[in-house]
Amino acid sequence: MANSAQASKRIRQTEKRTERNKMLRTRMRSEVKRFETLLESDTPSKEAVGKGFTAVMSELHKAVGNGILKKNTASRKISRLATRVRTLTAGK
Repeated sequence: MANSAQASKRIRQTEKRTERNKMLRTRMRSEVKRFETLLESDTPSKEAVGKGFTAVMSELHKAVGNGILKKNTASRKISRLATRVRTLTAGK
């Protein structure tokens, strides 16, 4: 229980921020999972993989901009996904 108006306001701000961060984190993770299932499917088309990879990169960069991920973490994830895409397209 907050003892001052300032403390009450900070609690409200934290709750709002937590909800927003949770939503953004969920959206980012869902996009990554959607792309990974596309990569693991039997015959992913080159166009679908390209569009999916662009969407995942965009979502990860947005997460960095919103403070959900650190820059290097997003870069590492993008790099690993790009390697998977490269091996998949090279295998065809």
